[in-house]
Amino acid sequence: MAGSKEIRTKIKSVQNTRKITKAMEMVAASKMRRAQQRMRAARPYGDKIRNIAAHMSSANPEYRHPFLVKRAQVKNAGIIVVTTDKGLCGGLNTNVLRMVTAKLKELEAAGVGIETTAIGNKGFGFLGRIGAKVVSHAIQIGDKPHLDKLIGPVKVQLDAYAAGKIDVVYLAYTGFINTMKQEPQIEQLLPLTADKFKQSDTEKGAYGWDYIYEPDAKAVIDELLTRYVEAIVYQAVTENMASEQSARMVAMKSASDNAKKVIEDLQLTYNKARQAAITKELSEIVGGAAAV
Repeated sequence: MAGSKEIRTKIKSVQNTRKITKAMEMVAASKMRRAQQRMRAARPYGDKIRNIAAHMSSANPEYRHPFLVKRAQVKNAGIIVVTTDKGLCGGLNTNVLRMVTAKLKELEAAGVGIETTAIGNKGFGFLGRIGAKVVSHAIQIGDKPHLDKLIGPVKVQLDAYAAGKIDVVYLAYTGFINTMKQEPQIEQLLPLTADKFKQSDTEKGAYGWDYIYEPDAKAVIDELLTRYVEAIVYQAVTENMASEQSARMVAMKSASDNAKKVIEDLQLTYNKARQAAITKELSEIVGGAAAV
């Protein structure tokens, strides 16, 4: 059994660790609320631009934007990987990167060339370690994502798709379900699929007006679809950030609870060691008195 001094040192060390994890839990809870507000605030813009894009695309069947055209054969693919900049958020990054790894193996087995874009330091480091071709990246985004910082790396993939260098683009991120549940997702970003533009009857009625184009329909649709794709990526980043703070809060709460349990076990061990030491001293005193 360890000595009383060693046990006291361990207890003090675990107590200090628990103070840190408790503080991190409270900070994550505060950031989580703000991240969820930003995520929900971005959704109306995404829904509005989706409905307008859907209506304009169907209203102009004579022009098909490259983002809407499915390639006959997929020779090269792009993957945008959204992760966090920091760790200590449970298995959040591990789960989405495991899904990305499976997708990379699937594409490589089919003989498809792959170009990747990393948003977040964890994903950037992972792609570098496995030797993936990283054509653009954005790291150190902070707690509040800014679209101007995301546009550059994402535009590399969009331009490559429009130029025909890649035939499909995937987006991998962690979707926010609720505080206790976050799901890794990988979805096709380009070409835009029909379900992206699916509208309810109410939406069809609300957006069923005629448009006057300036300078022309092609220029407006080109710009609108680019903004729409950027909005999808921005929404994925905000969902990933909300998931990050939720996962970090849960992970730090679990760490704090485990630290409390360890402290209780160490305290019990310390009390036993102290009791044994006192018993030994009493035995020595009694034995010495009997010898005299």
